[in-house]
Amino acid sequence: MKPLIRIDDVEKYYGNKGSTTKALNRVSFSVSEGEFTGIMGTSGSGKTTLLNMLATIDRVSAGHIYFDKQDITLLDEDGLAQFRKENLGFIFQDFNLLDTLTLEENITLALSLKRTTGAVAEQAERMMKQLGIYELRDKFPYEVSGGQKQRCACARALITVPKLILADEPTGALDSKSSAMLLETMEKMNQEMAATILMVTHDAFSASYCNRILFLGDGEVFQELYKGERTRREFLNEILDVLATIGGDSHAE
Repeated sequence: MKPLIRIDDVEKYYGNKGSTTKALNRVSFSVSEGEFTGIMGTSGSGKTTLLNMLATIDRVSAGHIYFDKQDITLLDEDGLAQFRKENLGFIFQDFNLLDTLTLEENITLALSLKRTTGAVAEQAERMMKQLGIYELRDKFPYEVSGGQKQRCACARALITVPKLILADEPTGALDSKSSAMLLETMEKMNQEMAATILMVTHDAFSASYCNRILFLGDGEVFQELYKGERTRREFLNEILDVLATIGGDSHAE
């Protein structure tokens, strides 16, 4: 598999000359096409900062981020907006759905914003059926459960066929049953729809659905785990072992 993203010696500083905080310290790694990668670490480890760098909503202080060989750290604001629209899909903890639109309208809005022509309704119908929310298409977000809202958010992220989906603590607002359903949905997105997913999470249970985990501490990648042929339960136990050494949350319901 060829690398889709390559992070090369990325550093991020906050503050001014009098008081500077180093959030990322020479972070380097790559993500291949079709990979489901998790980023874990304790609070303040730099994982959210790293996600913001990849989402191009924050800029690096030093280093480079390559996306399909394009150095996105060199793009201006217009170029970054175009890059996000053409390449990225987002799944947020708080869903970011519009309450005045039905689930179907929330999903098709993503296509209309991209000025996509063609059979929008058919694309939305196929996506909703794949994610098990087609029967809820005429419901408004306040009429469905948190898990159903999050699957709608997944459909919205997927319908534009982004090259990369960024998920920021996607199970954070969900109960354990809804979390499991969402993670199975994301696993399906990865395995059956070949979606490349990068997920920031503090939760070992969520992380066990990934193919690979990067652990951040003090702004650096200090360990990496690959699932390989292990079962999800075996992978979960290994993740918990690493978290136990760094004092991370387990949340392994």
